Amino acid sequence: MSFKVSPQTRSENGNEARPLPPSEARKISPLKKPEWLKIRPPGGENYTQIKSLLRERGLHTVCEEAHCPNVAECWSSGTATFMLGSEVCTRACRFCAISTARRPPPLDPEEPFKVAEAVSKLNLKYIVLTSVDRDDLEDGGANHFAKTVTELKRLNPGLLVEALVPDFRGDLKAVEIIVDSGLDVYAHNIETVKRLQYRVRDPRAGYLQSLETLRYAKEYAAKRAQKLHTKSSIMLGLGEDETELKQTFSDLKEYGVDVLTLGQYLRPSLNHLPVEKYYSPEEFKVLEAESLKFGFMYVAAGPMVRSSYKAAELFLEGAIRKGSSNGI
Repeated sequence: MSFKVSPQTRSENGNEARPLPPSEARKISPLKKPEWLKIRPPGGENYTQIKSLLRERGLHTVCEEAHCPNVAECWSSGTATFMLGSEVCTRACRFCAISTARRPPPLDPEEPFKVAEAVSKLNLKYIVLTSVDRDDLEDGGANHFAKTVTELKRLNPGLLVEALVPDFRGDLKAVEIIVDSGLDVYAHNIETVKRLQYRVRDPRAGYLQSLETLRYAKEYAAKRAQKLHTKSSIMLGLGEDETELKQTFSDLKEYGVDVLTLGQYLRPSLNHLPVEKYYSPEEFKVLEAESLKFGFMYVAAGPMVRSSYKAAELFLEGAIRKGSSNGI
């Protein structure tokens, strides 16, 4: 399988893709969405319950803030990914719909307790926490994140916690704080191939910086005799090619990533990066098989797959609980 790369994503020297400001992005007409990307509207009793619970406690989910296409499926089945640190991010990645500002609102000191109480009411066995980037804070919000994990574990014995964390600008002390919280899965998204990093992500992010935080999380956990799984995600359709994807698979595995998710990039608005290609479900199956050759424990791949995705979470829950029962 080969993938065409649009010329407009290539820089003059061919090594790094140029950024695309909103004024230029708006000039690019969107591709027509294929039939397999139709999304059903949210609804149902569980959806209503979760939404009411969030509003009562002033909590946020990445499901809503990032316009996730799976919000109907996940909320209807009683799962959600809680987003910490407010709904405003300090970064302005060109693929993301979350609001940005240099100085987001201050952290809510009660948020860790509110999240833990909400999760208790939902009676979940596996929870995903994520957060906006908080580059305005000295620790990047790591201690706030860790406090939430600790409180979740205290109020919900047996709960498995996945933390989808920022890169903390490469601060490995912040990584240690997260690992010390007692989480079960350390997730951080590489997002795209190396050449497209500057075009897709905020300049404060970086390919090697992200890989290093993933490597260090597992290495630090091992030194503390703590079993930890790591996870990352790639968006497809931003102009990557087959060779670049394979190199990214290889790099992620080399840096110790256990679980990988591959999903279709969807343009949140005309101000965001255009979709260069819509991958078919069949192409995702081929990529899933190809990526598994690199040795990942599990790969979830499909047009609607996101970094927080039920199939991957069910696999991880099974692997973690099986490992615990075997004394691993």
